Amino acid sequence: MLYDVVIIGGGPAGLSAGIYAGRAKLKTLIIEMERDGGQIAETNRVENYPGQIPGGESGEQLVARMTKQCEDFDCERAQDTIQEVVFGDEQNPIHKVVGQKDSYETKTLIIATGASPKPTGVKNEDKFRGIGVSYCATCDANFFKGLDIYVVGGDNSAAGGAVYLSKFGKHVYMVIRGDELTASETMKDRVAEDENITLITNSVVAELGGKMDLSEITVKDVHTGETTTYKADPKDGMFGVFFMGTRPNTDLFAGTVLTIDDKGYIPTDEEMQTNIPGVYAAGDVRVKSLRQVVTAAADGAIAAVNAGKYARSIKK
Repeated sequence: MLYDVVIIGGGPAGLSAGIYAGRAKLKTLIIEMERDGGQIAETNRVENYPGQIPGGESGEQLVARMTKQCEDFDCERAQDTIQEVVFGDEQNPIHKVVGQKDSYETKTLIIATGASPKPTGVKNEDKFRGIGVSYCATCDANFFKGLDIYVVGGDNSAAGGAVYLSKFGKHVYMVIRGDELTASETMKDRVAEDENITLITNSVVAELGGKMDLSEITVKDVHTGETTTYKADPKDGMFGVFFMGTRPNTDLFAGTVLTIDDKGYIPTDEEMQTNIPGVYAAGDVRVKSLRQVVTAAADGAIAAVNAGKYARSIKK
């Protein structure tokens, strides 16, 4: 079966692309290997998506509505793990997506595989994920208003996140492996000028703890091995820990003709077009300055509209 559009990924970018492609009467397939939503599905509350229910809602609830919209516009679905993509060329413009369960042929392809938090190996990280542990400062800062916040890492991403979080938290502590930040000089200056940020140097996070909410963080000195446990203010009952940085889910495309930058992200133009005709990228997987649900949805819409134009130009 030949599709007009195949979308790899069922996060906000992929689902948005599905809504627009399905509504345009394109034969559309969305392939997701797990559950819809990507990272946002694990967020307890989303409150900055335009037009939401007052007070916000869980990421799972928001995604469920997007999924229903795709169904309403007759998008086909497949739960499969993609193992290979064979890109088309001038002689044969049809792309082939090879999964564990089946293979799919399409006139256009939208890559919306998203990004994943960088694994840390910290004990109990998964236990408190979404209930104290976060990976996105701009997404979740408001949930920790008036609480202590720990930011793990010392690069530009961590420094920028710490400066942003300092506007919300009671106090921000940066846990860094070395004796100084590895961020740019400009970011170092911004952190130094912020009286609400304190560095915990030469340290790594060894363990997180708490009965219900995250309320303890144990750090280990990288030189002496000595551990120190910091506890939440009893009046607060909890604090936030931000592990900064994600990695794009582009391992599938390593070594292919698809252009990927040195960080693993896919460059596109404003139309979401990659270096391969008929192949688009949308959401967190592409090179961009802001990774949020709203920008992922916009990417998906743009990619689908342009994929539709391209699909209709192929006479097959």
